Amino acid sequence: MPPALTGGRLLLGAAPRRYRPQVAERLRLFQRLQEARERRAGGDADGGSPPVGTPIRIALPGGRCLHGRALQTTPRQVAEQLGSGLAASVLVARVNGALRDLEQPLEDDTELELLDFAAPEGRAAFWQSSAFVLGAVLEQFYGATLCSTVATEDGFFCDAHMGDRTVQRSELPALEDACMAFARAQHRFERLEATLEQLGELFKHNSFQLQRIQEEVTSPTATVYRCGPLLQLCRGPLLGHTGLIGALRVLTSSAAFWGDPAERRSLQRVAAVAFPSTQELEAWQQAQDAAALRDHRRIGREQELFFFHKLSPGSCFFLPRGAHIYNALVDFIRSEYQARGFCEVVTPNVFSPRLWELSGHWEHYSAHMFSFSAGAETLSLKPMNCPAHCLMFAHRPRSWRELPLRLADFGVLHRNEPPGSLTGLTRVRRFQQDDAHIFCTLEQLEAEIGGCLDFVRTVYAVLGFSFRMALATRPDGFLGDAATWDRAEQQLERSLQDFGEPWELSPGDGAFYGPKIDIRIQDALGRHHQCGTIQLDFQMPERFGLEYASAAGGAVRPVLIHRAVLGSVERMVAVLAESCGGKWPLWLSPLQAMVIPQAPDSEGYAREVHAALRRDGVAADLDADAGSTLSRKIRRAQLAHYNFQLVVGRREQARGTVSVRTRDNRRLGERHLPLLLQRLRELRAARVPNAEELF
Repeated sequence: MPPALTGGRLLLGAAPRRYRPQVAERLRLFQRLQEARERRAGGDADGGSPPVGTPIRIALPGGRCLHGRALQTTPRQVAEQLGSGLAASVLVARVNGALRDLEQPLEDDTELELLDFAAPEGRAAFWQSSAFVLGAVLEQFYGATLCSTVATEDGFFCDAHMGDRTVQRSELPALEDACMAFARAQHRFERLEATLEQLGELFKHNSFQLQRIQEEVTSPTATVYRCGPLLQLCRGPLLGHTGLIGALRVLTSSAAFWGDPAERRSLQRVAAVAFPSTQELEAWQQAQDAAALRDHRRIGREQELFFFHKLSPGSCFFLPRGAHIYNALVDFIRSEYQARGFCEVVTPNVFSPRLWELSGHWEHYSAHMFSFSAGAETLSLKPMNCPAHCLMFAHRPRSWRELPLRLADFGVLHRNEPPGSLTGLTRVRRFQQDDAHIFCTLEQLEAEIGGCLDFVRTVYAVLGFSFRMALATRPDGFLGDAATWDRAEQQLERSLQDFGEPWELSPGDGAFYGPKIDIRIQDALGRHHQCGTIQLDFQMPERFGLEYASAAGGAVRPVLIHRAVLGSVERMVAVLAESCGGKWPLWLSPLQAMVIPQAPDSEGYAREVHAALRRDGVAADLDADAGSTLSRKIRRAQLAHYNFQLVVGRREQARGTVSVRTRDNRRLGERHLPLLLQRLRELRAARVPNAEELF
């Protein structure tokens, strides 16, 4: 039943003191299964694990080794042995490459890494655990049926079915209080490996969880965690107990949906963020306040870059200034394509579903595609370019002499994103990518991956981004043979080693059709974004029957590389806008120069300067407002983030010069107009980030 409310506050004392009958029933069953599991674990180890208590070797980063006991020593005990400070901060462990709870005993000789909140894996486990706290409170005090708990890059959210009930904004502070009260109770996170039959019994009162089990669980068993009254299907790892959550902030409550569009059920999505301490939450809030000033939607509105309209939801209208940035990014990638041997192609937007059935996308992706009837047939707007590029490869016989074949495509893509997920330029329905596909031999793979990595480094250096990489290897349920996967992963690893930049391993995170290199950039605010990717694909060439004539004369299947650097151009515009705060580097800037006449009698010459700049490709504007003072016009241009202000008066007109200032109000003196045009041309061509300093 819903909580009692007073002035928008939850009365926690009004919550039921005893669990609902079905909750108590599932907790009793969980306890019985847990006790049975512990009894079984009390015997000798199964399979290839050494007997309980066998001495094992524990290798730590940096070369240090400790000794432990098989199936007795836990990562938490190792942390305590290394020092109380580490034991207090460590959250989860990486055991022989796999993430584990701190309480899971080590089974054999182990390479062990202890991870805290600063590590992405530690942060993900912290936020997944915090989502359990929020989910338990939603169930306990709102009578909700929890559907899912999800950790994201920026926090976490819970989807819950509440009937006609909604979580009001006025209730969010009370929801926070309830979550922190629950966290302070130090509920343990208890892990259970359950069979499909046991899962069905544990979640028989939750149709949402039963559907998840049916769709997601492909192995004989799956992991369930308990936290207080809450049970959730979850892979883990999670924290030891809720008391490690020192601060939590509930951010939003919105509508979400479950199931297919025809049968979808309405849910409430409650999003939040949590930290080990209140100081970290306060620092996060300060960063959020700073980021709000750089919100790309705000910058887009103030600089007249783009807008959205309800008559075309999820599709951006780029105004002239926004189109200037968009085209500058595309031109940059095109120049790299020309230097790196890529061929740009143009492919159709509309295809028969037979193409997507052939590629394998229809089965898994049709709900995210826009389809429509055209006479007697159904057609779909393309959500990706790779199947069309496979048709291009297959349209005539190919020879080994043509490989590697690098096809690039800026074609318009459409994806049917849910209305609630549309967020400015970061999630849209209509977009373009710097999408390219490389068809090559297995022997060419290593060199092609090296070329892709160099492409990434070049572009991100110009854009001012640092980046980190992860090699995502063979997942459960992979397609193809293990030997081919092993060879491809080894080649990717060699390419990464030769590249010389830091990278990490993400075991089991590859796509089902091939391993990949995930690339995350870091912007000026310290935030990380997934934009670029390099993916190997053995399945699509197989599905399309792609072949080339080898040097020996036989038919051979090519390897396909999917790669993107910017990713979605729309999303990259958003990332760049927020990273630079609207102070665009000259080569990207739609506000490169403002021409300012000192007085009305200089307006004619100002117009001549403005026209000369425009003819030379400079994004220049003219402020001929006779009602404003010179200092006001200069200040206005600087606040609008024009890279340069070009002031002209009688003296400049007589000499054929302009007086140059930067947006930081540095006076660079007079320049003859031809020399000014030449210098701006050089700085734009060099794509430097600090043209004002180098002028």
